[in-house]
Amino acid sequence: MSTQGHLIRRLSQLYVGLALYGASSALLVEAGLGLEPWGVLHQGLAERTGLSIGVVSIVVGAAVLLLWIPLRQRPGLGTVSNVFVVGVAMDGTLALVPEAHTLTVRIPLLLAGILLNGVATGLYIAARFGPGPRDGLMTGLHRRTGRSIRLMRTAVEIAVVVTGFALGGTVGAGTLLYALSIGPLAQLFLRVFAVPSASDGSTVVATGQPRRAILRP
Repeated sequence: MSTQGHLIRRLSQLYVGLALYGASSALLVEAGLGLEPWGVLHQGLAERTGLSIGVVSIVVGAAVLLLWIPLRQRPGLGTVSNVFVVGVAMDGTLALVPEAHTLTVRIPLLLAGILLNGVATGLYIAARFGPGPRDGLMTGLHRRTGRSIRLMRTAVEIAVVVTGFALGGTVGAGTLLYALSIGPLAQLFLRVFAVPSASDGSTVVATGQPRRAILRP
C-alpha cells in the first residue's frame, strides 16, 4: 500500500468510526434500556441543562481534554476529532431515528447499538490517530498514579455512571450488556479493521497505549 493510500485509509477509518460511534450511542438512547457509562452521564447532564445530548458530549469531551494538561497527555488528530464528530453524529442520528415505544423495537435497537459500537471502536482505534479524551484520561491516570489501567477505568466509569444516574441518566440491562460485550467486540473488530503498514504491507494494530487497554472514544 502506498503512503498516500495508507493515510487515506486511516483517515477514512477514523472519521467513519467516530461517526458510527455517535450513531451507535444514539441507538442506545432510543432503545431506552440502559446506556454506556459516559452516555449515562451525558444523558443526565442533558436532562438537567436542556442541551442536546450530542452538545453535552462535546462539552464533556472538551472538559476532559483539559484534564490531560496536568496529566501530560498529548492529544492526536483522533482525540480532537472525537470531541466534535461523535456529538454531531449522535444528534444527527437522534433527529433521524423515530422514537421506539415497544420492546420488540427497543431490544433490536439496543443490540444493534452495541454491535455498531464495537464496529466503530475497531475502526477508530485501528486508524491509530490517538485515543479519545475519556480513554486518554484513564491512561494518563494510570501513568501518574502507577495503578493499573483496569483499576483506573473501573473507578472512573463507576463514578461516571453513579453521577449520571443521580442526574437522571438511564441505567439498565443495556448498561450491563454493554459492559460485558464491548471488550470482546472491540478486540474482534480491531483485528478486522487492522491497517496494513505503508512500508511492508504487514498488519499492525497500534493504539499508542498498552495493549491490555480497550480504548473507546
